[in-house]
Amino acid sequence: MLDPTVFPFLSSLRDNNNREWFKENKDLHDAARKHVVEFTSKLFQGIQDENQLDSQKVFRVYRDVRFSKNKTPYKSHFGIGFHRSKPQFRGGYYLHIEPGASFIAAGFWGPNKDDLFRIRKEIEMDHEHFEKISNASSLIKHWGPMKGEQLKTAPKGFDKEHPGIKQLRFKQFIFTKEISDDMLFDAEFNTWVVAQFNSIRPFLNYMGEVLTSDLNGASVI
Repeated sequence: MLDPTVFPFLSSLRDNNNREWFKENKDLHDAARKHVVEFTSKLFQGIQDENQLDSQKVFRVYRDVRFSKNKTPYKSHFGIGFHRSKPQFRGGYYLHIEPGASFIAAGFWGPNKDDLFRIRKEIEMDHEHFEKISNASSLIKHWGPMKGEQLKTAPKGFDKEHPGIKQLRFKQFIFTKEISDDMLFDAEFNTWVVAQFNSIRPFLNYMGEVLTSDLNGASVI
């Protein structure tokens, strides 16, 4: 289980998000981060093989404020990324730890230009199959509908009257699921996460097949 002292630290950081407080309480941050790293490592060991993961990362608490209107220097959450083994397996998982606002996410947060174009070409060619995979009953049951930023109109070079235009407008292909505070600290949390990841893996695998093949189905890796 995640150590329960992590939340009090994050709550205090949220209420005292300044460099002076952080400097005086950095030992609390270091202890909380250590707990999160240990928790992440154990979770990774339980999901690594089945989800074709090759690495995991606990993101730094420091915010990049150069281009943000929000100038608070620190994140009031811990973010954890789980990366699949490229090039064959694509997509990834994310765990967000924050009092009252924890969640898990999976999918494709920022596909590059070439990958996005390839996905759209697949949708253009067979939008019905894409809809079938992205709206599978087990996936919707666990995660709800697909989310992500969308264009207001058709992407350049695609027909705005295409029957799959709703899917073609997506710039991201992600699924998210809220986590209650009680669930995050429950002894069965790891088992629960396994069930969520199992339900979305067919979608990730399908997208991986798309991104590693051409429109004729031939491998490009």
